[in-house]
Amino acid sequence: MAHQFHKRGRWGKRKIQNFSSTSSFLVLPLTFLLVFGLVACGGKSPPASQQNTPASSSAQDSNLTFFDVTLEQADEVGRPIWKVRAKTAKYTKEKQIGQAESPYGELYQDGKVVYQIKADVADIEQDGKQLFLKGKIFATDPSNGIVLQGNELEWRPKEDLLIVRNQINGTHKQLQAVAQEARVKTREQRMEFSGGVVANSTDPQMQVRTEHLIWNIKEEKLIGDRPIQIDRYKDNKISDRGKGNSAEVNLKTKIATVQQNAQLELLDPPLQIASNSMTWNMNTETVTTNSPTRIFQRAENVTVTANQGEMKIPQKTVYLKGNVNAVGQRRQSLRSNTLTWYLDNKLVEAQGNVVYRQVDPPLNFAGETAVGNLQTENIVVKGGSSSGRVVTEIIPQERANR
Repeated sequence: MAHQFHKRGRWGKRKIQNFSSTSSFLVLPLTFLLVFGLVACGGKSPPASQQNTPASSSAQDSNLTFFDVTLEQADEVGRPIWKVRAKTAKYTKEKQIGQAESPYGELYQDGKVVYQIKADVADIEQDGKQLFLKGKIFATDPSNGIVLQGNELEWRPKEDLLIVRNQINGTHKQLQAVAQEARVKTREQRMEFSGGVVANSTDPQMQVRTEHLIWNIKEEKLIGDRPIQIDRYKDNKISDRGKGNSAEVNLKTKIATVQQNAQLELLDPPLQIASNSMTWNMNTETVTTNSPTRIFQRAENVTVTANQGEMKIPQKTVYLKGNVNAVGQRRQSLRSNTLTWYLDNKLVEAQGNVVYRQVDPPLNFAGETAVGNLQTENIVVKGGSSSGRVVTEIIPQERANR
């Protein structure tokens, strides 16, 4: 029995030496610091009937348990690139290190700690260039407090790339996100989430949904280069919803720029704004468009188009400029150079080359200014003659028949 324990001990030592030699191409080879009381897995000898069988010997030789294990790796100039410690580690012939209990350690970039890692149980593998952990992994950036939780971790120091996969949960004082994968460029302080991304911000209070989201941590910006939805909250209830093919959100200024098929739906007042480019200031609650714009008010069934526009949400006022065309439910229309739309009062003020058309009864008036309610067809057009003194009042047919 004593002879067999000695044999397993010598086999285990030889395997550790082979493990160390895998990184011999580096200036500083991979080193293991092993402090253990019992090297071989299992302190009891197998039954006498199994002691001399080749299969039993092979199984025991390829499954060893080590205690207080430290795994270190350095770069070509001797700077550490990772250190991982574990209370126990089960070594197998197929893996350089198998399952580790309570592993914890540090990932280094340029000799400095960029992430601290820990887990309850994890499978650890390494090839001298990359480190792999599988299990319930926690990775913390000590410089900014970001914590990434997932079920797989991969560290590629030469690429300056940390990958956390499989049900990602990222937390930070500024942002919380879930996704399938997170890729971190530690030098650039840049993180990419992909796969079912849902990111929540507390200030501004909003939620972002997309398939790919870039977080520039230093610049405090979120960049979405795929179809994206942004829900703005007030008192934990959705107040506005923005959509587009791409977007950039500045978390510091609370300004979102939505591009390509941009849409914004407001609940109060109930309004839909569509444009190819839209700037949404969540702090001042204003929306600005500098490209052709379409605004639809469902309650009054009024649609307004223009070259550009601005919406002040608290004041419930819309300012439109350039080729303005407002169309009501009965196809009545008002064209002008500029238009101010007071949603609360259901009032419009038009200026410059004003043309009002009404279908029933058929009417057509032109002037320099117009004021009135487009939906009720009660419009006053002024400045229709060369002297600018002509005032034309359009009276709806139902009023004339009274």
